[in-house]
Amino acid sequence: MAPPRAYSIFDKVEVIGYEQGFLGSYYEATVVSVLGDGRYQVLYKNLIEDEETKIPIKEKLFPRVLRPRPPRVRTVEFKVGQNVDVFINEGWWIGKIVAVDIERSLYMVYFRSTNKITEYHSSSIRVHQDLIDGLWYQSGP
Repeated sequence: MAPPRAYSIFDKVEVIGYEQGFLGSYYEATVVSVLGDGRYQVLYKNLIEDEETKIPIKEKLFPRVLRPRPPRVRTVEFKVGQNVDVFINEGWWIGKIVAVDIERSLYMVYFRSTNKITEYHSSSIRVHQDLIDGLWYQSGP
């Protein structure tokens, strides 16, 4: 396993959901500070403190729960069995395409973390990618 990556201020990252109930999710953030104790302070893109103020949440995290944002992959359509990320509740959640309605650009996605299948429009879905030894790999068929 490669050592944790070093980040700089203004780097665009994703915070890997590491707490119970958030496993299998990624949240977009920006590094706003490099702390002396090995942690980074990030500012979330979509997570806010409360609905009234709309102030983004800041959090101090160790690099093991951070990853760079994956590159965009242009996809015309997804395939049954393909691993994807679906944008739900302000974050990206890992799932697998189990059925397709191409005419309406709708996809049934199974989430192992909840053992549920839900329908989503293609605009809420991206190709799932894993970062291995500094390189991005698409998983699934």
